[in-house]
Amino acid sequence: MRGEPSIPRPEGAPRRPPPARGFTLTELLVVIAIVALLATLLLPALAAAKDSGRRAACVSNLRQLGIAIHAYAGDHDGRLPFGPQAPPFTSPASFYPATGSPTSLLSLQRGDPVALGLLLAGHLGEQRRVLFCPGADQPVNAAAELAKVGTAQAQGSYYYRHGGSTRLFDDPAEVLPAPRLDQLGQNRLGLPVRALVADTIFLCPPDLAAFNVLPRTHHRQRRANILYADGHVETRANREAAYTVDLRDHAEIRAAFDKILRVFERADAEP
Repeated sequence: MRGEPSIPRPEGAPRRPPPARGFTLTELLVVIAIVALLATLLLPALAAAKDSGRRAACVSNLRQLGIAIHAYAGDHDGRLPFGPQAPPFTSPASFYPATGSPTSLLSLQRGDPVALGLLLAGHLGEQRRVLFCPGADQPVNAAAELAKVGTAQAQGSYYYRHGGSTRLFDDPAEVLPAPRLDQLGQNRLGLPVRALVADTIFLCPPDLAAFNVLPRTHHRQRRANILYADGHVETRANREAAYTVDLRDHAEIRAAFDKILRVFERADAEP
């Protein structure tokens, strides 16, 4: 049977475009699978690059703190930032019960600058945010903490080896001298004191939140950056929680300052 005769296209008439061809369901699924595979491959690399950048920024912060500590010592007869005298210990909310205890505080509850907070007056200049690590695992409002200095208790990101006291109560009759940067002596293990500042990796029970005692960790608890007395910085792997201050057992809370000093003593022993 013969088909219908074709109708000739008038001369000059536009050609009819071929019908559009869309994706088939199979093709769409293949594209989605490829995108998902690429994301699976790239996201860990991007996360690792981000972590590496934050660690590098933290190392830079600590180097600047080292410069400020050396400048402070140059202006204070070679002595480290130290003090003031600890007030009477009346609450777990006070993180500075004894003069010379290792601390992450920048100021006391009454607002007096303490430890690394003593650098704020003239040795950090506009670089005040170096007191806060960019690799914090919990949200930190650095501006709000810095605004507390002078009026209330403020806390930074780093432990400062503010001497070697592990006491929970100060002796008002005992006035401790500020350590000299060039005569730091030996730690409790008989090794030379070398480490001065370290990332906080601090774990505690949830009920201590009522006293503003909160977990404060950095670099996903995998590493800790350490500033040494000669000004150089090392990144230490936190294997077997070697640099973690774990107080999640209430029975361990009284040993808090002892555990913080152990972190520094481990860093002292590292090559």
